[in-house]
Amino acid sequence: MKRSLLLLALASSMAMADEGMWMPQQLPDIAAELETAGLALNPANLTKLTEFPMAAIVSLGGCSASFVSPEGLVVTNHHCVYNSIAHNSTPENDLLANGFLASKMADEVPAAPGSRVYVTKAVDNVTTQVIDAATAKLSGKKRIDAIEVNQKKLIAECEQDEGHRCRVAAYYGSLEYYLIKQLEIKDVRLVHAPAEGVGKFGGDTDNWMWPRHTGDYGFLRAYVSPDGKSADYHQDNVPYKPDHYLKLAAKGLEEGDFVMALGYPGRTNRHRLPSEVSETFEWSYPNTVQQFKDTLAIIDRVTSTNKDAELKYASRVAGLNNYMKNRQGMLDSFAESDFLQRKTAEHQALTSWVNSSRDNKKAYAKDLITIDKLLAEQHLKARADYALNNATPRLLTVSRYLYRLAQESTKPDTERKAGYQQRDIPRFKAFVAGMERNFDVSVEKALDLHNLTKYVALPKKQRNADFDSALGIKGSMSNSELAALIDSWYANTGLTELSNRTALIDSTPAQFSQSADPFVSAAVALYKADLKQEAEEEELGGKIQQAYASYMRAKMAFMQAQGKAVYPDANSTLRVTYGNVKGRAHGNEDGNAWAPFTTLRGITAKATGEGEFNAPAEQLAAIKAKNYGRYLEPGLNSVPVNYLATLDITGGNSGSAILNSKGEFVGLAFDGTLDSIISDWDYNPANTRSIQVDHRFMLWQMQQVDKATALLKEIGVQ
Repeated sequence: MKRSLLLLALASSMAMADEGMWMPQQLPDIAAELETAGLALNPANLTKLTEFPMAAIVSLGGCSASFVSPEGLVVTNHHCVYNSIAHNSTPENDLLANGFLASKMADEVPAAPGSRVYVTKAVDNVTTQVIDAATAKLSGKKRIDAIEVNQKKLIAECEQDEGHRCRVAAYYGSLEYYLIKQLEIKDVRLVHAPAEGVGKFGGDTDNWMWPRHTGDYGFLRAYVSPDGKSADYHQDNVPYKPDHYLKLAAKGLEEGDFVMALGYPGRTNRHRLPSEVSETFEWSYPNTVQQFKDTLAIIDRVTSTNKDAELKYASRVAGLNNYMKNRQGMLDSFAESDFLQRKTAEHQALTSWVNSSRDNKKAYAKDLITIDKLLAEQHLKARADYALNNATPRLLTVSRYLYRLAQESTKPDTERKAGYQQRDIPRFKAFVAGMERNFDVSVEKALDLHNLTKYVALPKKQRNADFDSALGIKGSMSNSELAALIDSWYANTGLTELSNRTALIDSTPAQFSQSADPFVSAAVALYKADLKQEAEEEELGGKIQQAYASYMRAKMAFMQAQGKAVYPDANSTLRVTYGNVKGRAHGNEDGNAWAPFTTLRGITAKATGEGEFNAPAEQLAAIKAKNYGRYLEPGLNSVPVNYLATLDITGGNSGSAILNSKGEFVGLAFDGTLDSIISDWDYNPANTRSIQVDHRFMLWQMQQVDKATALLKEIGVQ
């Protein structure tokens, strides 16, 4: 990898211990900090993506995971395989409730449609190829278009290596770009998941809370063709042979021990401007929380007497509950903090520094003013579109994407819009196939009625005339009139059938235009307006990209002048974060201390036999009998279940392997504490704690309760 110009900032850095989601190539620059924290490995060896341990770390496209056997066995969180468990569940065979264990490979079942295991093979700095001399002179939509052309060229060249998926990721506010090449494993199968009373023990009540007693783990297996190539599911496929896999630590963790999380964190926002902080916490998040609450209440009401629909929406409900509690936790933390004031003061200090010298002023001053104006415009647009976006029926959204695909398919592949190229067809097929087990007409009708009722109550000038016309929405319709209109859509659509949805993927624009399906017809009618809106958004986006990159360049220089480290915000690319096993002296508002480990005793204390605390009878019996086996921790007089650490993680880190100082597997990251999740925006070293499932509990549960003998042997437990 080419050395980033921004890494030079690390030369004189004084990074705060534990903070930072570091790119692997940055680790030698913080070698002293890693050694002080307790790392026994050479940080230089952690930069090599095709060697141990980085080669064992994979992405699931939303969660992190890792290989733990030479037979392509992948371990991740239970909530990361939740959709696959739900997809294979029926009212007669409820795998969510009962768990799943394939006693042999032949018993493994396909994961949910679209499931992938991505193995990173290379990362290269391509900034000068994305923003070449010609592109650097452009602005607005022309700049966005040129960047896209350059990115598509790089991706096309990269994907000439069959079976690989490539992407160009932006770092430091689009100041730098890296080309990431990953082997895309498409045959993914569910191997083992404990019962919901283990994998989701505590449910939404305990989510983001401590003490925690959740066995949030599950296993998948990656399969390839007999010749070792990426391939779709086939009975003749064989387990993938990873170059490296993680090995279990023989010795468990103790308080103070070094740990590091290797994974793919989603998004953080620590370099955001004050105006973005204000808009997010004072408008966006409050509205999002309310929308989630409404959606969850509707799904609960409609599925309360329909077990099949309940299973179909189980994964969505789990996700909504998780995000709702996350956002509300951030809002509560924000309300009790001076974050916005500090952010404003920091920005004022940056502005003063920029204006303190002629060179700085010439380089940065104009864009520092411009970026705030552009963001204000973007925020106003987002507010205006909020109700409309929520009111759009799901089947209309699907139809719009598929009609755009039909239009783009009339062009040469290299000229198609990114996201609609030949490489994207499998994603569309997986999406429409997955709707078989995540879509129910009665639920969607109820959601549409709720959202459209709010939309039609808006003043006419805030409504979208094209949208209203396409769907037959007239004036201020009453609830009964809206309900009748919605009923007519679903009575006349064929998109509730998989065959009809699949057929649209290969349909021509002419065939779309001839369709009488209400959702398809609406998509066709809205196409020109959609293109116009997209062009307007890209014009603004191009200006923002240019100004934001300049803002980040100024901020980097400002931080470097203060001797501070600069790490990029998380962007779903491979990162390493480090810290130590550590409780908290003051865990909550009552001042109660948080011990670093929880034990099996906590499961027994919480178990109620129903709902979120319905621990399996077999598990409770094993605890009562003190069948601890080799996993007894004398200092705890029990088996450790979960533990706290000072790891800097966020969404996307779910399923991240936790390694000890020697690079051995000691658990999985799966959560954080409620008062510290605002660290996505505002890192707080005193509060920030990650929550991990201890590998000793995983092994104990698999051995004493689930009798996963063959699986234990495969991962090295004799």
